[in-house]
Amino acid sequence: MPDHAPATLLITDKSRTPMKAFLIDRYGKHPGRQGEVPAPAVGPHDVLIEVHASSVNVLDSKISAGEFKLILPYAFPLILGNDLAGVVIEVGSKVTRFQPGDEVYARPPETRIGTFAELIAVHEHAIALKPANTNMAQAASLPLVALTAWQVLVDTARLQKGQKVLIHAGSGGVGSVAIQLAKHLGAFVATTTSTANVEWVKALGADVVIDYKQQNFETVLHDYDVVVEQSRRRCPGAVTQSAQARWSADFHLGATHRAIRSGARVVLAIAASHAPAEPRHSTQGPQAERQLHVCVHARQWRSTATNQRASRGGNHQTGD
Repeated sequence: MPDHAPATLLITDKSRTPMKAFLIDRYGKHPGRQGEVPAPAVGPHDVLIEVHASSVNVLDSKISAGEFKLILPYAFPLILGNDLAGVVIEVGSKVTRFQPGDEVYARPPETRIGTFAELIAVHEHAIALKPANTNMAQAASLPLVALTAWQVLVDTARLQKGQKVLIHAGSGGVGSVAIQLAKHLGAFVATTTSTANVEWVKALGADVVIDYKQQNFETVLHDYDVVVEQSRRRCPGAVTQSAQARWSADFHLGATHRAIRSGARVVLAIAASHAPAEPRHSTQGPQAERQLHVCVHARQWRSTATNQRASRGGNHQTGD
């Protein structure tokens, strides 16, 4: 089987021992089901992992609803799941980085999802050793949100020590990891959250916490270098005037202008079903030099970033 083949093709191998999995049979708001499917075949660069824990993300609900069907034509029955932690039980003939018994965690590529199962075969480049100071459940909660936080702060915003960063939705999955990562990088961190989560994000390390039910962040925060916005909207394939209007309404970009310095970077972290080939776009207007719009699309991850994330300490907390 080719290394790039979708995970859904793996379950058609009738020669493998059956395994239990959580499946959907069609797109829409239909409940999934538990069923038995053949265990995945192991390609030469694959690692077969016994899944001990997985996590549920917004991405799973979007896939289930069919929002990706035009660009990712999954076959049915489809096993959902984008995060995992588990133990290696078999390796392909060309695998060099792992061996049976290794405790690992991973975010499989978009064409090979399927962590809601007893077993999954993942290319070795999408896997990292599990941090020793995390249990399986903790490790399984990290890959997708932690890699998104890394992509936003390190790859895109290029956050530096001493800079001021505003992270919206600090109590969410991405936000809670982003706060901790930004503090590790030496930044001064402000975040927004609801009243119920103020103490939680303070405990994560936020220097300034804005209760959005009580305060407007733009009246309190000024001269910030980086702002991380989050949305569940789809990312438009091209940045048109109407798309900018939708973004502005959804991300409160007018208010953000008042909280940042000239030359600041505004990163729009969008759970997108498609993204432009070149995801950086500047706004139009008198303050265009202040903004960098980015559609962050967690598509293909390599274990390099996962290992870098793990090397910076594994005992991190994640939010809702």
